[in-house]
Amino acid sequence: MSEMKAMFDMFTGVQEQEMEFMPIVPLGEDEMDEQEKGSLPTEIPIIALRNTVLFPNVVLPITVAREKSVKAITEAQKAGKWIGVVAQKDSNNEDPMPEDVYQVGTLARIVKQIKMPDGNTTIFIMGRMRFQIEAFSQVDPYFTAHIRYLEDKFPQQDAEFDALVSSIKDHSERIAQQSPNMPTETSIVLRNIEQQSFLVHFVASNIAAKLSEKQALLEENDIKTRAEKLLQLLQAELQLVELKNEITNKTRADIDRQQREYFLQQQLKSIREELGGDPNEREIKDLQKRAEGITWPESAKELFQKNIEKLERMHPSTPDYSVIYNHLDLMLDLPWSSYTQDSYDLKKAQKILDHDHYGMDKIKDRILEYLAVLKLKGDMKSPILCFVGPPGIGKTSLGRSIANAINRKYVRLSLGGLHDESELRGHRKTYIGAMPGRIIQSLRKVKSANPVFILDEIDKIGKDFRGDPSSALLEILDPEQNNSFYDNYLELEFDLSKVLFVATANTLADIQPALRDRLEIIQLTGYSAEEKIQIAKRHLIPKQKDLHGLNKVPMKFNDKVINKIVQEYTRESGVRELDRLMASIMRSTAKDVALEQKVSPTVSDQQVEKVLGKPRFTNDIYTKGHPPGVAVGLAWTYVGGDILFIETGLSKGKGGLTLTGNLGNVMKESATTALSYLKAHAAEYKIEAQKFEEQNIHIHVPEGAVPKDGPSAGVTMLTALTSAFTGRKIKPFLAMTGEITLRGQVLPVGGIKEKVLAAKRAGIKDVILCEQNQKDVEEINKAYIKGMKFHYVSEMSEVLNFALMKK
Repeated sequence: MSEMKAMFDMFTGVQEQEMEFMPIVPLGEDEMDEQEKGSLPTEIPIIALRNTVLFPNVVLPITVAREKSVKAITEAQKAGKWIGVVAQKDSNNEDPMPEDVYQVGTLARIVKQIKMPDGNTTIFIMGRMRFQIEAFSQVDPYFTAHIRYLEDKFPQQDAEFDALVSSIKDHSERIAQQSPNMPTETSIVLRNIEQQSFLVHFVASNIAAKLSEKQALLEENDIKTRAEKLLQLLQAELQLVELKNEITNKTRADIDRQQREYFLQQQLKSIREELGGDPNEREIKDLQKRAEGITWPESAKELFQKNIEKLERMHPSTPDYSVIYNHLDLMLDLPWSSYTQDSYDLKKAQKILDHDHYGMDKIKDRILEYLAVLKLKGDMKSPILCFVGPPGIGKTSLGRSIANAINRKYVRLSLGGLHDESELRGHRKTYIGAMPGRIIQSLRKVKSANPVFILDEIDKIGKDFRGDPSSALLEILDPEQNNSFYDNYLELEFDLSKVLFVATANTLADIQPALRDRLEIIQLTGYSAEEKIQIAKRHLIPKQKDLHGLNKVPMKFNDKVINKIVQEYTRESGVRELDRLMASIMRSTAKDVALEQKVSPTVSDQQVEKVLGKPRFTNDIYTKGHPPGVAVGLAWTYVGGDILFIETGLSKGKGGLTLTGNLGNVMKESATTALSYLKAHAAEYKIEAQKFEEQNIHIHVPEGAVPKDGPSAGVTMLTALTSAFTGRKIKPFLAMTGEITLRGQVLPVGGIKEKVLAAKRAGIKDVILCEQNQKDVEEINKAYIKGMKFHYVSEMSEVLNFALMKK
């Protein structure tokens, strides 16, 4: 009893809310014998505890206030002082019902009852035996229930169980020693407990675990398994206690260091005052002086003044000081009201565009019209220009020419691969390494609020979990919204309405529809051979000579040599590859000059082949006669027009159709449509119907590694199929493009200029097109298609009648 009294004294003064408690050390009585168990009641009053689980042989002090609990204890006092104790599932439930309590609890004996001055009753109860509730026999005015007692399964002379109990004792002592609020006597009590089940229950009562975890321990019948689960909980609690101590010690060390730094800073401040003042105060005065000449929007002015006052109160060593200083520095660098004077001299703009770019007459006229509208309106509310075309045709350089023409600053922002929305809108200042968006950064760099802003490769913006940059562009490129563009880092609205945005893209297909709706689309097509010759003479050759230090070296390229390079070494819509080939010739010449060898003043065909090697491309493949079943088609790619062959082969079989060449779904459907049309009209072309059942058909499009798709090859496939079945060859120097229907109609397709120029480069003489594409051909400069004939058709029969030669 002296041990119990000591433990009661240890927890004296602990005040708990209604039905809350703190476990204390049990008496350590032996387990009940069979005679005692037989005398236990099977129907008992039940009370529900809020925040803990009572284990056998553990004594708990409980402050009782709920009316149900008071009545249950009063009834228990009359009937042998036995009472059932179960835990509530929800501790906030003031009036629990049978379904709100756990079904496994502990039979307890009321050891002592004390009436408290506040009217509440405190009782000490000791757990004796676990039970399972069979059924509640009464709910009001207090719980009573029929119960079934649960037996604990004890191991017999198990060394592993002894080791478990020893580990539990060691872990408990370590937790008690490292917990500052734990009484010092706890470790002594733990060491003096010898009964193993008694130790397990005592530690389980006192451990800081979840109610559900303690309940799981109580419901476990095997005392060894109960000990294993308890050891796991103790290990977790020990780690938590050790971590708390580590954090506490670290925090105490940080405070000591901060106090030391504070005293040193005060001494340093005194030294600086003796030397002439604080440099941080001079920085703040410098910021205020820079702000005097700026015309601020009212919101920016208020934020600047607020941050200056905050900076004056802040110590320079604090992390937020540099954040606020950098933000103020950005605000001062931005061109809030700094504009360049526009020069809308359209004649000068015409000269600049003609000097910088050869050809593109329609594009230049559109740009001049656009500048004329800006000159008359001046409010920049017109749509945003977007140049769409193959690579290497000068889309980006057109934007630079526009900037030069109207005397504005030039900014280029490459959007290719951009996948983080913060790149455009900026990061929140609270993040480490936060920066303003690239729109604001670019304006800060050029120090002008009305530059020509090139948004390059707008069709190659990425999209992933970090955000959707193309959606962020909607605000930037909408004239109705961009006068109040919000940057996350700046935390202010900035007026972008005076910025002239020019976007570039290779294809419209990859641009978000909502974004495309805000753009004024201007299609740029590829260059003809004649245009490339002039571009090489006017721009590429002078540039490469300058880059290779050959300005003083006599070196001429005649049109014939340039045309050879264009026709036999390039297959592109732009001039990038032509520029690289010119650079190769310049490097070879520079080597000869450096070695003091003789340099020919005129570049010859032999010199071109010596430097560039044998011609990479030849038109012979398109001009030679081909066997029946081979037709030449015209295709469009994002890098310009191209020539492709459609090859058809027949073999004995059962009429199967095989398609190869990495074809897309649309192209496969065109082949099926062509075959169906030919079967339906076999008699017109003198084809025996049984041929379709006796022969397998194989359609192949060479360059199988290159994906191909689109409806443009429909007429070509039908011509190739008809040629193969009739044995009639297709005319040489002939190419075609168009979509077909089952009715035999020829439908128009796109990319006509690129396809026609590709045919011209390949030496094609005749081109078959849908009659509705005639308007597209008429837009091409007649000089570029000189020597070519165009045959416009509306029915497939017209195509076959012209394309197929007589046997």
